[in-house]
Amino acid sequence: MNSKEKHTHHHDIDRALKGRLRLSIALTAVIFIVELVGGYLTNSLALISDAAHVFMDVFALSLSWFAIYISEMPPSETRTWGLHRVEVFVSFINSVVLFLLTIFISYEAYRRFLSPEPVKSVGMMVVAVVGLVVNLVVVLWLRRYAESDMNIQSAFIHVVGDAAASVGVIIGAIVIYFTGWFPVDPLISVLICLIIFSGAYRIIKESSHILLEGVPKDIDFNRVMEDIKSAKGISGVHSLHIWSICHNVYALSAHLDIEPAQRWRMGEIFDEINEKLAENYHIFYTTLQAECSGCNPNDVFGKIAHKERNHNHLH
Repeated sequence: MNSKEKHTHHHDIDRALKGRLRLSIALTAVIFIVELVGGYLTNSLALISDAAHVFMDVFALSLSWFAIYISEMPPSETRTWGLHRVEVFVSFINSVVLFLLTIFISYEAYRRFLSPEPVKSVGMMVVAVVGLVVNLVVVLWLRRYAESDMNIQSAFIHVVGDAAASVGVIIGAIVIYFTGWFPVDPLISVLICLIIFSGAYRIIKESSHILLEGVPKDIDFNRVMEDIKSAKGISGVHSLHIWSICHNVYALSAHLDIEPAQRWRMGEIFDEINEKLAENYHIFYTTLQAECSGCNPNDVFGKIAHKERNHNHLH
């Protein structure tokens, strides 16, 4: 397959994926509304909790769809990296909101556990079964893409988790129908809240790490340092920075000390290092600088010196 055929094939995959994501978002959004309304009408806190979890799925799927589009948008003079980091920022805000929502639902569950309220188990079960079926359809649609795409994999895991939560709601409805034990409803809502809390906490942690320009979790800083040093002609590395533009786009900058006898092949050395970084660490955006005058060769991280504010006083 030549480069033109590969590009066409990749474009066809993206187009098919966009279509499946759009339909998945629409179906999941309908389930969110159905479960929210169903939870209100049946007085089921478990269904309302699951609706919150479904909202998390809608957001995750929408973010995956949005990420495909923003990755195609060109950079500008004011945003030289484009808008890739928007997805990280929105992930952070959304997860904080969900985190606060789980606190509210957990409090309501505690109140209901102390004073159980009647729940319409049949309606609760019907809504949960519909939700489960839709989740399973979305899982089957996205399974193939999730195997090779980190962006889709995240949304896929959300939907699988919601399918499991729907099973829990169905079990709760069965228990209520046959035993009349209403406390099972708030109990299941707490379990769903724990699932939401776990997912929200993970996303808050990951997105804040990216926003604070931390080293990507799957990259060993010291190993990268040693790999760069192992290139023929490199005598030292300093001011090394590794960060994420978004969830799966990594960047690196470094100052390299090149042996005097090897300076004539500087371009070759840079090419070798760039190839190694791309192959071993999925780092495709690099800025390598040789012989930085005024730098401290022992300053591995390149500490940032803040400029002092100049205050001009009139006398």
